[in-house]
Amino acid sequence: MRLAAAVGVAVLLLAAAAQLQAWRERWYPPANVEADAVYLSSGTAVRRLTGAYNAVAADAYWVRAIQYFGAARRRLAAQRRSAEPPPTQTATPNAYADLYPLLDITTSLDPRFNIAYRFGAVFLAEPYPGGPGRPDLAIKLLEKGLAERPDKWEYMQDIGFVHYWYRHDYKAAAGWFRQAADVPAAPWWLRSLAATTLAQGGDRASSRLMWQAIRETAENDWLRRDAERRLAQLKALDDIDALQKQVDALAARAGAQFTDWAALVRAGVFPRIPTDPTRTPYELTSGGRVRLSSSSPLWPLPDEPMLLEARPQS
Repeated sequence: MRLAAAVGVAVLLLAAAAQLQAWRERWYPPANVEADAVYLSSGTAVRRLTGAYNAVAADAYWVRAIQYFGAARRRLAAQRRSAEPPPTQTATPNAYADLYPLLDITTSLDPRFNIAYRFGAVFLAEPYPGGPGRPDLAIKLLEKGLAERPDKWEYMQDIGFVHYWYRHDYKAAAGWFRQAADVPAAPWWLRSLAATTLAQGGDRASSRLMWQAIRETAENDWLRRDAERRLAQLKALDDIDALQKQVDALAARAGAQFTDWAALVRAGVFPRIPTDPTRTPYELTSGGRVRLSSSSPLWPLPDEPMLLEARPQS
């Protein structure tokens, strides 16, 4: 009885510490997350330690995972805005090193923690510096959820999506969409999604279809908002392509590159500086290239998959 009470107090203190950390991060600059550590890296060990309070401990670890992910993103964004050299891909392991262990412990404490699997996979797959750029770990986490709930078609859909967008493996993606479609009560459009994926590969239209599907089936506001952000990124990619064609055509006629929107606005080519879906102005570089501003909420834009027909034949 005393042991149970002691464990209960420990778990409550852990939850309180998580809230205190959230308050601290709001009032002070984010700490160097590279110094963070997961001292108990075994989900089984933590599960034994927390006993009857596994669900409460899972919530506490989930809060910590969110805070850890957010702190890493803020720190890297601050580096980007400062005079420091921009972060590089080689910094990825240090920046988000503890994210997967935190998610693994969370889902070991509560193997049916649906949000932790689906949100966590998004966090892990997010390209650097917005995330660790680890689609392999995103798939590993979702497969862990499937081992607990083999009939969860949403996890299969998510794995397919990770293969499609982050690994550019359209055959694997279509296979997972088909597998999801075979689950009783799965939505009918999953079969269509599988066929579209195989047929169109890296076409933005099929990417848009998938994000729209995720938006319509999202179980919470965060996933819905994330899908809407991805759709806005696709719109920005379309905008940039169209604007680049206009700028290139004007440069060809003028015999000189345009490197300043103001000159084009003064000439009446554009009524105002073009903006992305968040109303942040697009940038026009010294080389005459149109690009998304690094201050835009949509930055960085995703690396686009190649069209299937454009891929080298093996």
